[in-house]
Amino acid sequence: MAVWDDVVGQERVTAQLSAAARDADAYVTAEAVGKGTAPLSGSSMTHAWLFTGPPGSGRSTAARAFAAALQCVSPDRALGGAPGCGFCEGCHTSLIGTHADVEVIRTDLLSIGVKETREQVRRAQMSPAGGRWQVIVLEDADRLTEGAGNVLLKAVEEPAPRTVWLLCAPSTEDVLPTIRSRCRHLALRTPPVDAVADLLMRRDGIEPEMASYAARATQGHIGRARRLATDDRARRRRAAVLRMPQRVADVGGALKAAQELIDAAAEDAKEVSEELDERETEELRAALGAEGKSRMPRGTAGVMKDLQDKQKRRATRTQRDSLDLALTDLTGFYRDVLARQLGSGVALSNEEAAAAVAELASNSRPEQTLRRIEAVLACREALERNVAPLLAVEAMAMTLRAG
Repeated sequence: MAVWDDVVGQERVTAQLSAAARDADAYVTAEAVGKGTAPLSGSSMTHAWLFTGPPGSGRSTAARAFAAALQCVSPDRALGGAPGCGFCEGCHTSLIGTHADVEVIRTDLLSIGVKETREQVRRAQMSPAGGRWQVIVLEDADRLTEGAGNVLLKAVEEPAPRTVWLLCAPSTEDVLPTIRSRCRHLALRTPPVDAVADLLMRRDGIEPEMASYAARATQGHIGRARRLATDDRARRRRAAVLRMPQRVADVGGALKAAQELIDAAAEDAKEVSEELDERETEELRAALGAEGKSRMPRGTAGVMKDLQDKQKRRATRTQRDSLDLALTDLTGFYRDVLARQLGSGVALSNEEAAAAVAELASNSRPEQTLRRIEAVLACREALERNVAPLLAVEAMAMTLRAG
């Protein structure tokens, strides 16, 4: 299995990355046998890449696959084979996250600060420990603070030899102009629904009917499709969200539905964070010599408070992500309603709610549906601006009622 097999529906991108991996392999091989090094500037390879695309398009998957191809040590390369076999030690360890020269950076928090970025810039100045390239994959480049972005800029402007930065963000607008101008840009698209369903069956062993449902319901979002197909709680929460349009007929129902949506997001965040928080706390207590004791050693209270602050920020992001997921599902519902009102033959993304879609489509006008979609999008924007979640969702629910 080649490293590109999980990069779904991105043939143009994988072709570019494969060509770059070939040039990178030739560059390192020439250096190893003492034939000098050709400059990278004239090849398909460069030192910094920016992967953009809508959520679920597979930005980080493509970046990890490229990182694995850069570390490929398959003997088939000497016979003309392309780097990225997927089986050699370099590919395998890169893909599972244990390669010494591939660092993957992601965050559970709302932002990536200067301190963390400086640590990665320091790492980027080092030579590869044993691999062919020093590769740093920054999955959440859009979460860099302005200060962190300026720190990263220096490393991208003056790259160390055989160091590659792979940045991932939803769009080029989410990255500082000075950084994106120094990166080679690859734009990914939303994968086709059939391709996502095939991936779920092939990679995760999902039954065909469930894989098709999950891929269609999430409109090609790979990560959400996998969760929906494997987590019964996710399916129940989605069903509850799709009932919301029918529950906003009066003011009381709208406000109650808003509160329940907030409570569900908070419960989801608690389920995700609780086990991880407990494990982190116990590990820190053990490291500080407080395991099994009721009191922390003197001078360690500040360290424990830092961990608690980090856990609170992570819980906040998890709750916002859960709310955003619910709002995305709600947008999909009204998209189906609008499609029916306009007589479109496009397949419904919410087949299980077909009766509710048909009822709302016949009892409202397309302009009302558009206003409802705008209300959901406005709620998402308000949450991004740190508006109190309950106020934002209540405002949305009242607009859904009015139409």
